[in-house]
Amino acid sequence: MTGEGLPLLVDLVERGIIRILDLTLVRKEHDGSVVGLQLADVDGDGELDLAVFEGASSGLLGEEEREQAGSLLQPGDSAAILLYENLWAAPLAAALRRAGAQLVAGGRIPVEQIIEALDGLEAQQALS
Repeated sequence: MTGEGLPLLVDLVERGIIRILDLTLVRKEHDGSVVGLQLADVDGDGELDLAVFEGASSGLLGEEEREQAGSLLQPGDSAAILLYENLWAAPLAAALRRAGAQLVAGGRIPVEQIIEALDGLEAQQALS
């Protein structure tokens, strides 16, 4: 981890776009065990990069999630598990409910699928 995305995450929090509910760091040891890591100096500049999120723990992430994340890692690799709330969504959802709207489904589209679809559109436009 280089910490490159950290300023972007801090910016989203500071602008009130998201709220960090949980932030957990894990590492898969060479023996296959998964351990939690302390918040640390990610980019090596001598400052605690993640200190702004110290104590961010709603209790929603637990050992099961750490183990699941660890199962995806190679020995020696680390990962951050981030649980956040989209603060921009609450006012929109409330307004839609007041107008009679009803949520019937929710989900996320993997970024790979979005890129693939955009590449396909670009290719179609190039042929036109």
